[in-house]
Amino acid sequence: MASTKRIPMIAGNWKMHLNSKEAADLAAAIRKGLDADLKHEVLLAPTFTSLHAVKAALAGSKIILSSQDIAWEEKGAFTGAVAPSQLIDAGCTAAIIGHSERRKVFLETDEMINKKLKAAIKAGLVPVLCIGETLEERESQRTYRVLETQLIGAFSGITAAEAVKVVIAYEPVWAIGTGKTATPDQAQDAHVFVRRQMERVYNKAYADAVRVLYGGSVKADNVDELMSQPDIDGALVGGESLKADKFLRVIHFQTVLTR
Repeated sequence: MASTKRIPMIAGNWKMHLNSKEAADLAAAIRKGLDADLKHEVLLAPTFTSLHAVKAALAGSKIILSSQDIAWEEKGAFTGAVAPSQLIDAGCTAAIIGHSERRKVFLETDEMINKKLKAAIKAGLVPVLCIGETLEERESQRTYRVLETQLIGAFSGITAAEAVKVVIAYEPVWAIGTGKTATPDQAQDAHVFVRRQMERVYNKAYADAVRVLYGGSVKADNVDELMSQPDIDGALVGGESLKADKFLRVIHFQTVLTR
């Protein structure tokens, strides 16, 4: 299991699903189903239009409200973008940055992601930075090169002190929404590489402390084995987070002996 020094985080990315009432109802059901003595963190990321409704449903709870994206500017002629201060006004304390769908569908570059990461840090939001390789990149033995490039690009110009709140989410693109999941060993190996890379970028203390989540078809029936790996500190969950009972099972994972 992950180091006891790193608090696990289970995050639900609802992507472009649910209207405001549906999102509020789901948030309320998840809140109601949480164990009272839950020690790790839970994060929900609804669409921008549902943030206020979900904020109301979570009022008084410890569940973290996150956006699915963030702009790198505070104001100006940026049609369709949402500024850090606007996210905070809507109740967010975190922001997902660089999800593979933002990289692939909306053509976000490492430079853009770096600017978004800096903006989130400056605003005091908890950034959940997503990285990961495509199937082609994995099959051509380029996984670690891709992860290294993405990490170096994202953290360019950011000090260890500034990056202290960053959560990294490793999401192999080929496992997102496909039903395929990296084996626990594959996920663990990638997480070890991420930690070693962050040691090169900063230092061992930072590398040991940074939380690295796994994302990619995480489900109720595979979360226990994934969360038993020593360098997996949580999960970024897509489709399974849209069903309260399934997501609650993911949240209440049980570590198992895997060796």
